Amino acid sequence: MFDILSDVFETIRLKGTLYFRTDYSPPWAITVPEYEQAARFHFVIQGRCHVSLPSGSNIVLEAGDVVLIPRGRGHVLADRFGRAPAPLERVIQESGYDGRGAFVIGKSDPQATTQMVCGHLGFSQGADHPLLGALPEVIVITQADRDRYPLLDESLRLVARRALSDEVGAAASIARLSEVFFIEAVRASVERHPPLANVMTAMTDRHIGRSLELVHKTPGDQWTVETLAKASGMSRSRFAERFTELVGVAPMAYVTEWRLQKALARLSSSKASVKEVAAQAGYQSAAAFARAFSQRFGIPPTDSRDLESS
Repeated sequence: MFDILSDVFETIRLKGTLYFRTDYSPPWAITVPEYEQAARFHFVIQGRCHVSLPSGSNIVLEAGDVVLIPRGRGHVLADRFGRAPAPLERVIQESGYDGRGAFVIGKSDPQATTQMVCGHLGFSQGADHPLLGALPEVIVITQADRDRYPLLDESLRLVARRALSDEVGAAASIARLSEVFFIEAVRASVERHPPLANVMTAMTDRHIGRSLELVHKTPGDQWTVETLAKASGMSRSRFAERFTELVGVAPMAYVTEWRLQKALARLSSSKASVKEVAAQAGYQSAAAFARAFSQRFGIPPTDSRDLESS
């Protein structure tokens, strides 16, 4: 069976890019800036962390808890709510942290500090999918959640073990493990977030899932609402209604967007010509493809290979 979710994550190029381990003694409060095309997580190994988001959400994390901020929103981390925060970059400079070892703030009883693993996952510039749009502002994973999802729990245990080891290759291991954690955290959050549940349901629905599988397997085929509805075993009107209800966009809007997403991924990861990519995406001419691509991403296809390095 074709794995639609894996195809989505492969195409948007989910990638763990950096992490640091903290050892914070009170008082402390840090503003983490907003960052587009990214997700952040903070995993508390020891102590407690208070998280505040622009929406007004306030979250208290205990040891073993994790907060995932899927859309890169700015937020504040602190030892207590209400403390005036300092920008992350300034705190790093003042602490002398150089990326090695623990990011230390203050000095106190080692058993009373807040120790966390903080990670950053990136997506390709311009990458998008209804799944990303359906993600909530914040996902909180508690010990109870970890008990219900063994793979999620194991990935976090391995992250903690590698972060505290300081062994060669730890950073690379944590980057890969954080990708596993992100995917499993999304899966574990489905039942609490209806828009996310809808998109995930679409991928496994007997009818809509079949249409998504076809589009993902061969996005360049000349799909229409009629051909997708027929392949899904539904009437045209019922198919269009159900697809839009679950996925959040109309069938042909999804087809067009996914073709361009696959084209973006191929252009930025291969030496294929624009003409070759256009044909694979189902466009009859490179010129028509270039117009659609430029309208969607704001740059011509020939410039897209520079996105990953910008």
